[in-house]
Order: sequence, then structure tokens, then C-alpha cells
Amino acid sequence: MYLKELHIISFNYPYPPSYGGIIDVYYKVKALSDLGIKIHLHCFVDRIPEKIDPEVQSITENVLFYKKKKNPFLYFSSTPFASVIRNSDALFDHLERIKAPILFEGLQTTKIIDQLQKKEHKLFLRLHNNEAEYYKGLSFSEKNLFKKIIYRLEALKYKGYQKKRLKEFKAVFCLSEKEYQETELYSKNAKLIHLFHGNHQVKTLSQKGDYFLFHGDLSTADNKKAAEETIKVFKNLPQYSLIIASDRASDDLKKKINTIENISLVPIENNKNLNRLFERAQANILLSYQNTGTKVKLFNALYNSRFVIINQNITDDPSLINLCLFASNTKKLRQHIIDVSEKDYNENEIRKAILERNYSDGPKAEAMVKIIFTN
Repeated sequence: MYLKELHIISFNYPYPPSYGGIIDVYYKVKALSDLGIKIHLHCFVDRIPEKIDPEVQSITENVLFYKKKKNPFLYFSSTPFASVIRNSDALFDHLERIKAPILFEGLQTTKIIDQLQKKEHKLFLRLHNNEAEYYKGLSFSEKNLFKKIIYRLEALKYKGYQKKRLKEFKAVFCLSEKEYQETELYSKNAKLIHLFHGNHQVKTLSQKGDYFLFHGDLSTADNKKAAEETIKVFKNLPQYSLIIASDRASDDLKKKINTIENISLVPIENNKNLNRLFERAQANILLSYQNTGTKVKLFNALYNSRFVIINQNITDDPSLINLCLFASNTKKLRQHIIDVSEKDYNENEIRKAILERNYSDGPKAEAMVKIIFTN
């Protein structure tokens, strides 16, 4: 029996849940639905899907699609491009028909607020990133000059846009301590709700794995840079095998990997294949050059694999850092690889005690419901 209704506006269709932000959206919708919340899901997409996946249909009341605008002149708008392309009169009409609270997934979905003049809806934001910092980081990592300039301009636009928008919400649900502190300092409406990730139990694994694993979407500048740094290290450690798992590797990167005997590129394709790779990995290499809170890939590795080696941008959560091997530079990364190759993995019980108690999706959804539907 449904207790409450909620509009959720997503920056993309959240299925399959195959990358950071969309993983958070999908498993949040699922956890809220499990609590009896009636979800009206609104999705901005490049192309409207022919059908709604049963996994999404079963956890929503309805799913509505809106095409992102394609006009290149919108790059010249004072509103960030990612936000100005996600606006729709049809969305406004649908929101007006059902008077329920609205949860915006990311600042890029919030342009419609300009039309919601009457303020009859309670507005909430899931802050996926400090977008100004995120695009600044993309600009730093990007090698293509045109993209570098576009990202830099987007960062500058978001700097003002964030300040304008953040005060308009009853609550801003932040993923990380860093973003919580920044939001609370500015708008006094921050709530810390950790990332939704869909994992339930820490997997019980044998003491030894067969290889080192790097996984990620290699179409993003940050992941490409991380992969290239990891390849450099393993090229000089030929005695250790590295698997790079990705469905989106450039031809240049494929050629580079093909010349190195101890490194192989394999497709992910689906979660079942990724979980098989996790189960056989001795250690996971997780690197980032953008300080944007805890990455979802960290939860996936900690729940489903053995050792995890991270740098300073993978998480700012002390409890999660303590479950990992920390490499602040290339020299330490190299040493951790050498050391961990000989170690037996015996951390199942420690991880269960911390992860299953403090990072499960259910309690996070309950905390959000209490805030959104408080009288």
C-alpha cells in the first residue's frame, strides 16, 4: 500500500545502473519504493527508449521521458549547458498535475524551477557533485583543447548557478562530508545521505585472487587519466597481471594495452561479468584526479572483491579509507601492488561489521523519507 507520492527528476534513464550517478538514482528509487513511496520518475534522455525495463517499471508508478535539447547555441547561455538542455514544458505540466514533493537528481535537472512560480511543491535536491569543481577537474584532465575550454566555461557558470539554486530547497542531500560542509556553510539546508549502491552483503571470498583489476568508463577524462597512470605502473611490473575492464576504451588505449604482455582489456557488458572479475581479483586499483566525494566503484569493490588500493580522491570517509590501502603517489601505489600480491585476504568479517551496519541502502531511504515527508 502506497503511503506518499514523490516526483523524481533524473538527468538520465536510470537503467541499467552502470555508472556512478545513475547507480545512485536507480538504487535510491528502489529503496524508496520498498518503503511504500509512490514514485513518479521523470527522465531526460538523448533518445526515448522503446520500452521501460521491468526492473524500473516494478519500482515506479510511472516513467516519463523528455528529450534533451540539441541546440548548440545553448552553449552561450549564462545557465550551465548541462542544465539548460534539461528543461521541458511537458515536464512542468506533469509536475503541476500531481502536487507532490520533487526530488531533483543533480543541479543539471533544476532549470524547471524557474517555471515553478507558485512554489506549491516542496523542493529537494540530491547533490551528486559540486558541479563547479567537477567541471574544473574535467577541464584539468581533458587533453582535447575544445573540450577543455567547454568544461572550464561550464565550471565558471556552475559557480554562480550553485549559489543561486542551493537556497531554494527544503533540504540538499549530499553524498560526501566535503559537499555537506560546503552546502551547510552556504545555505544551511544540507543533509548527509551516503551513496545508494545496491549491495547487500559482503561477499565471502578465498584468501587469494589471480590478478589486479582496474574498471571504469574510459570515455571520461578522469578515468582515462587514471587508466593511463595504472598502465604506466604495471608496464614496469611485468611479473603482475592487470585486467582493465571497460566497455568504452579508445582505439589509442587499445593499441597501447596490446603492446604490454601483462595487461589485458576485457569488456564488462553486464553486472554478472563485472562480479566475476571482482571475485577473482587479488586487488582493485581505484584512482581519481577529481575530489568529488565517495565513488560508487569503491562500494562495489569493497563488497565484492579483495584488497582495494585507492588515492586521495576516491573517498573522504575515514571509515572507508580504513578498509583500503592508501597510495598518495605513484611510488606508494607501486609498493602496495608488490606487497599485496603476497598477502592473504582475511577481511570479510571486518568489512561486514562496517559496511552492512553503516552503509546499507534501507536506512538511507528511511532518513530521506523522514525529511521529505515531515509535516
